[in-house]
Amino acid sequence: MSTTVQLKHYFNGELAVCLSSLISPYYPDFPVEIFVESVIKRVAPLELKQRVAVITDQLRQALPSDYSAAMNILLNILGPENETEEGMFNNGYFLMPVAYFVEKYGLKHFEISMHAMYEITKRHTSEYAIRPYLEVHLEDTLDQLNQWSCDANPHVRRLVSEGTRPRLPWAKRIHVIKGDPANNLALLEPLWDDPSFYVRKSVANHLNDLTKDYKEVTLNWLHHRLECEGQHRTWMVRHSLRSLTKSGDPAAMAILEKF
Repeated sequence: MSTTVQLKHYFNGELAVCLSSLISPYYPDFPVEIFVESVIKRVAPLELKQRVAVITDQLRQALPSDYSAAMNILLNILGPENETEEGMFNNGYFLMPVAYFVEKYGLKHFEISMHAMYEITKRHTSEYAIRPYLEVHLEDTLDQLNQWSCDANPHVRRLVSEGTRPRLPWAKRIHVIKGDPANNLALLEPLWDDPSFYVRKSVANHLNDLTKDYKEVTLNWLHHRLECEGQHRTWMVRHSLRSLTKSGDPAAMAILEKF
C-alpha cells in the first residue's frame, strides 16, 4: 500500500475530533458535533487531497467568517516548533488543513497569511500554501522570500527553496519566477552553502528540477559554484545533477569530472 493511500485515512472523523478539542478552548462557540459529523459524512469516498480540502472547508464554515479572527484561532493550535530537521510531516500532518486554509482562503489577506505560513512552516510546511501567492502577489511574496532566506530557522529558509520548486512533489507544477530561471537561482544562491542539510537538500532538489527545463542556464550556474568555496559543494553539485548524470548527459558529466 502506498504512503499516499495510507496517509489519506489519517484525515477522517478522528482527526476532526482532535481538531475540535484543540480549537474549542480558544473558540468556545465552535460547533463540535456539526463539524465532526460533516467531516465523517464527506470524507469516506475521497482521496488524500480531497479529504484535506473537506476538513479545511468545514473549518471555514465552523470558524468566524472574518479571516483574521479565524486565523488567530488556528494559530493557537499549532503546537511547539519543530526543533529538528525530521518529523515535519509525521508529527505535523494535522496541520495540513490549516495550511490549506491559508492557501485557499487567505489570498486577500497577504500580511496575515504570510505570518501564518511563517508559523506553520516551523512546525509542518507551507511549501504548497505559498504557491498561489507567487501568482497573485508576486513582488510582495518575493520580498518576503528574500527576507526568509536569512531567517534563523532552517524550516523557514527551506521554504524559500521548496515553495518555489517548479516540480514540487504532490503539487501542481509552476513556472519559474517571472518566466526566467535566473530569478529562482537568485533565491537559491544564499542557501547554496546553508549550514542545514535539510535546506541544502531542498536547494539541490530545486536545481535538479531546473535542469529538466533550463539545462544550459542551470549548468552554467553550477559551473560558477565550482569556483566558490564551500565544504558541501561536491555533494550539492552531484545531487543537483543526478537526473542528467543518470541519463549520461555529456555536459553534466563534464562538470562532475572537475572534482
